[in-house]
Order: sequence, then structure tokens, then C-alpha cells
Amino acid sequence: MVFVILAVVLVVGLFIASIFLRRHREVDRPQPGWQQTAEVFNDPSTNRVMRVWLDQAGERHYVPEGERKAI
Repeated sequence: MVFVILAVVLVVGLFIASIFLRRHREVDRPQPGWQQTAEVFNDPSTNRVMRVWLDQAGERHYVPEGERKAI
């Protein structure tokens, strides 16, 4: 019974944390030195249009594309 309660608390905690935390590599705006790519996609979980940017190390970052919303 204790394990069931702990599992429920863990699942609820992860759900609440996912609401307040950003998704992996998502930022509000690109940083100086990042290169804009031609890759644009619709994020199905937020219905936002996102653009991929590359930093100097080649890591990908996802930035909302203005106020555009996917249809």
C-alpha cells in the first residue's frame, strides 16, 4: 500500500513539474552567436511554431517563431 501511495505522489509530482518547467532546449529567444536554421515545426503539445537554432557547439535549441500559431 505504501508503494502505491509513493507511486501516485511521484506521478503527480512529475506532472506538476512538467507544467512549470521548460521543455528540453527550449528558450524564449536566441542567444548571440546562434545560427538560425531553415527548420520550422509545429510543437503539437503547445500548438506553437518553433524554429531550430544552432549554437557554436552545434547543439540545437528551439525558439518560438514570433506570434505564429499552427493551424
